[in-house]
Amino acid sequence: MEKWMVAAKKADFDDWSKRFGISPVLARIIRNRDITEPSEVRKFLSGTLADCYSPWLLKGMEEAVGVIEKNMEKGMKIRVIGDYDVDGICSSYILTRSLREMGAEVDTAIPHRILDGYGLNDTLIEQAHRDGIGLIVTCDNGIAAQAQIALARKWGMQVVVTDHHEVPFVERDGQKIQQLPPAEAVIDPRQEGCGYPWPGICGAVVAYKLVQALGERRAYRELESLLEALLPFAAMATVCDVMELKDENRILVREGLKRFALCENPGLQALLEVNGLDPATVSAYHLGFVLGPCLNATGRLDTARRALQLLESRDRVEAVTAARELKELNDSRKNMTFQGVEQAIRQLEDAGGEPDPVMVLYLPEIHESLAGIIAGRIKERYHHPVFVLTRGEEGVKGSGRSIEAYHMYEAMTRVKQYFTRFGGHKMAAGLSMREEDVEPLRRALNADCGLSREDFIPLVHIDVPMPIDYASMELARELQKLEPYGTGNPRPLFAQKGLRLISGRRMGAKQNFARFTVETEGRFRELLFFGDLEKFCACLEEKHGADSARRLFSGEGSYEMGITYQLGINRYRGREELQLTIQNFYFV
Repeated sequence: MEKWMVAAKKADFDDWSKRFGISPVLARIIRNRDITEPSEVRKFLSGTLADCYSPWLLKGMEEAVGVIEKNMEKGMKIRVIGDYDVDGICSSYILTRSLREMGAEVDTAIPHRILDGYGLNDTLIEQAHRDGIGLIVTCDNGIAAQAQIALARKWGMQVVVTDHHEVPFVERDGQKIQQLPPAEAVIDPRQEGCGYPWPGICGAVVAYKLVQALGERRAYRELESLLEALLPFAAMATVCDVMELKDENRILVREGLKRFALCENPGLQALLEVNGLDPATVSAYHLGFVLGPCLNATGRLDTARRALQLLESRDRVEAVTAARELKELNDSRKNMTFQGVEQAIRQLEDAGGEPDPVMVLYLPEIHESLAGIIAGRIKERYHHPVFVLTRGEEGVKGSGRSIEAYHMYEAMTRVKQYFTRFGGHKMAAGLSMREEDVEPLRRALNADCGLSREDFIPLVHIDVPMPIDYASMELARELQKLEPYGTGNPRPLFAQKGLRLISGRRMGAKQNFARFTVETEGRFRELLFFGDLEKFCACLEEKHGADSARRLFSGEGSYEMGITYQLGINRYRGREELQLTIQNFYFV
């Protein structure tokens, strides 16, 4: 069951249309992205890097640059400590490469997902002390590592934290009091008092901003070309860490994608090559679902250092070999994920009855690195907040994925007695805990979750109700001005009711896609469907009888339906074809 909602946000669409040379349809879609002012429309459509915000607006930037500069002047060893996901890998690459080019003595450490867990730990601090490190710079982690940073300072090391995750807090008298780590400097746009205009940036962009500020302070001559070279990595991390593609993020991703064609990084070139991608046509989709997962797979099934080494590689042959290995790891990860999702669904179906509002699934045999992916798939299927837990090297580890109505990090903070470690934000989180606390945690999370049945109904946000007869190649080309698409800026969704479904033809190697012919106002149009075809047929037969699916695929159908659809252009062998794709449906 879904709830379809037509966006009804108001603006002077005719004025926007004339002022920016766009159709009223495009103006309406832009307004649906929570854009209200003409200046925001201009930035959305044609914003450039000049519209991005100064790094000095980030609280803690002045202190961080000062600490790093002093350590560089003293010739102290600097260690960048990142994380094992795409954001952490790209952050590490951005900081390490930049500090090295500016003359610092710097190396990198990335935690091992299984042996170390997320972020800073005592072992990493102890190793840095043994290696004579004078300054630790974290990226994409550190905001919750109070004890570890205190240990580093006890041993005479300085620490600069760059992060973007939620700041830990305690509640006193109904107020949230943030608890910052005792570092020399903390840069995190989510900390209180940070006036950065767009706090929804990823860890790699925080690192990118630090590089920009440090380069400006040191009057580094090659800063402009360095920042150009780093843009693709900031873009990839933004997409893969599921940041909203609005405001500054939209500009960084759009500009980063443009620079893939000019990128001279052998590792990135090799990754594009082994995945059969043309650098000139790389999209946000390719970042999030092709390239990013290859980097992620190393941190899940092996060590993320392999991904970092690929990005740092200078030899093409070596890079291609490493990129192939990453792709093979990702293929293996896909198979393991499929099996884990099937196991999670079986556990839910075997339990029977109504699922808990907050699903807590303990799957001790799955690879702990896949918990987050599996949680995401289960969340998409059932539209509930989901925690997937598995047996780790030391106790239980897990990941959570949430829905809009449930702030996962705040909910976990209320029951933090069950965790040995945890962190995250509204929509996702990671944790470690004792096995005996799994069932108490499940009960505690569901005791006062504040969720109602309405929260579990997926909302389908329709941009414009528009008959498919209005869909044209001209409009499809204009919609390209809205790219890149992603979180916060989805592909536009249109809707029409009163269509008559006439016939269907199965497609694909597994015959699990379809091309349908529909009739509207006496005209026939073809629509594609890449969703769950079995579910489609089951809904049709539930409404029109057991023989209706057979009749449809025999060309004997005549079934009234309503749909939402997306409009695009299919390019094949130099030819362009208008393409309409069904996203949601119901039968009358």
